[in-house]
Amino acid sequence: MDHETPLTGGNTTAGVVRVGDTVRRTAGPWTPAVHAVLERLAEVGFAHAPRSHGLDDQGRHVVDFIPGPMAHPTRPGVTPPDLREVGRVARDLHDALDGWAPPPDAQWHTVIAPDGTDLVIHHDLAPWNLVLADDRLVLIDWDGCGPGTRGWDLAYAAHGFIPLSPGGPGPSASGDALRALADGYRLDEAGRTRLADLLAPRAWSMFDLLEGGHRTGAQPWARLWDEGHGGYWRDDAEWIEAHHEALRRALGVD
Repeated sequence: MDHETPLTGGNTTAGVVRVGDTVRRTAGPWTPAVHAVLERLAEVGFAHAPRSHGLDDQGRHVVDFIPGPMAHPTRPGVTPPDLREVGRVARDLHDALDGWAPPPDAQWHTVIAPDGTDLVIHHDLAPWNLVLADDRLVLIDWDGCGPGTRGWDLAYAAHGFIPLSPGGPGPSASGDALRALADGYRLDEAGRTRLADLLAPRAWSMFDLLEGGHRTGAQPWARLWDEGHGGYWRDDAEWIEAHHEALRRALGVD
């Protein structure tokens, strides 16, 4: 066995290590479904996800290690990803999985119920899960993938990549960035309307998850609440609601 190097930085998953050119992480009942998703993406030539190699002799899920800086947290000298390119990657991902039938016994590790179950989506499409590799953008951390909708993924991506936050670039620049994301995705008029209307509910869904963990003691959500993440999501959801009309106009929604 090659040397194991712990990989840190995640908020919810412990015990992730690098072994050579692979990453090993604790498997769960959802791992066969995640493997099937990554196998599907490999089959259709989607280049923006690591390849899955099944389980190692310790029962851990093995995927490719993708070298490169993360889109978040940003490091000096690292250029943030272009939002049109992020939108294009999201569109290619959704198109690759739209119409694909998961294994009939698939179990998922989706922690928030989405607004629908049209296709399998990433569910955590955000800069902290995007590697800026030398030749492409690569989405990692697929354990939470599962049925959802295009708009559900895009609303979460918009929040994280812009970001839609009191500390973000402001309503005007945020609207421009949101339009760039939608343009890269080639989002039609109905999709833009749906995206505009999902921005606040998607942010509130994260607050609700954390607040529920605080009330029940469910981990890691209780810990993240104690660290202040609940207040962060509440403030962002309220900011999005306050600027809802400006964001709609930026998307060209009447």
